[in-house]
Amino acid sequence: MGAASIFTGGNMETMLRVAFSYLGVPYIWGGHSREGLDCSGFAQLVLASVGLDPKGDQTAQALFQALQTHTSPAQFAEGGDLLFFGTEAKLNQPEHITHVAIAIDSWRMIEAGGGDRSCVTVPQARSRGAEVRVRPISDRSDFLHVIRLKVRGIDQTR
Repeated sequence: MGAASIFTGGNMETMLRVAFSYLGVPYIWGGHSREGLDCSGFAQLVLASVGLDPKGDQTAQALFQALQTHTSPAQFAEGGDLLFFGTEAKLNQPEHITHVAIAIDSWRMIEAGGGDRSCVTVPQARSRGAEVRVRPISDRSDFLHVIRLKVRGIDQTR
């Protein structure tokens, strides 16, 4: 069974082309421009390039919640999928999404990463190597979800 997706042809290519155009932009907590980006700011700018950005400034958790009703769960990542990371639900604690990235293929992602909430200036980001970068998905041990976007509930199998 194929996963639902709007990323046929031009949309996925546009999204990944835009994502790669941000390579090297410093990671700045709360950032949402070429001056500096955090993970959710990066994801929202890339989603906006194909008309899929939920309105408002979203955290990774809020972005996941906003998009999950317009997604199809997928077992394996494909280019253009959104990857969500965080902590699994435990007895009295709900799942908590702390990071979002974009899959390039089944093993690599592009992300605004390497920083945290204390990384608020470009010099801090540069000293930590915190920036938009490509890395293996397997470098993170806190992977939770891959979601594949769809439009208006219409499944378009790849």
